Amino acid sequence: MNLVNPCFILFYASFCFFLFIFFAGPVTEEVMFLENIGTSVLVTENQLSELHQLLIEAAKVLNIEAPDLYVRQNPSPNAYTLAISGRKPFIVVHTSLVGLLTKRELQAVLAHELGHLKCDHGLWLTFANIVTLGAYSIPGLGGLIAQRLEEQLFRWIRAAELTCDRAALLVAQDPKVVISVLMKLAGGCPSLSEQLNVDAFLEQARSYDKASSSPIGWYIRNAQTSQLSHPLPVLRAREIDEWSRSQQYKLLLKRAIRPDAAQKI
Repeated sequence: MNLVNPCFILFYASFCFFLFIFFAGPVTEEVMFLENIGTSVLVTENQLSELHQLLIEAAKVLNIEAPDLYVRQNPSPNAYTLAISGRKPFIVVHTSLVGLLTKRELQAVLAHELGHLKCDHGLWLTFANIVTLGAYSIPGLGGLIAQRLEEQLFRWIRAAELTCDRAALLVAQDPKVVISVLMKLAGGCPSLSEQLNVDAFLEQARSYDKASSSPIGWYIRNAQTSQLSHPLPVLRAREIDEWSRSQQYKLLLKRAIRPDAAQKI
């Protein structure tokens, strides 16, 4: 009995999915673009000018062209970036996030989103998704292969988020600002903001590390995080705290433009 080469099936399935994205993608992207521009507020020099200035400063520090920025009414604190082919990329920030953060924290969030654009994460994420979906089409071991690919994909996505946290730190140039954002996303609200303590949150992160260092704790930790698109807030806080004390960060900081000087350039 002749068996079809699994690699050929993976290639064929990925190619078919790529064709679908190629032809159907522009329509989907147009829908997303029109929905966003029709239901959000575009930030410009004449519209929410302070927020616009925060974006321009962050983009100059990271040496990237500033994308469009929209503010959208939504009770869930969130921000995301969309890079649509043939159009200028844009960032969307929810109103609840604006209300939760200080100006410096909000600029750190914008810098995080700019990090995704700076690193072309959208392109690589699309490619990874194509390969993973193609693997599911392989008979027999296809599901197992796809599962392993998905695990690696989520691991890469989580690493990408940590990279963008570093972009946020390069703009904020104060680890406590970035960690405060993560703390507020984990358990903050406007009425509690003044009572939150960054140092206590870092201590909580160290407690999590200690609790998950045992064999059972390590297993539970991996089970909890293997399918997450973002690392746990306490782990992100610990990572940014450690990187802020690294030689690599100090060298980059010497070359970085200060946000308060960016507007003078």
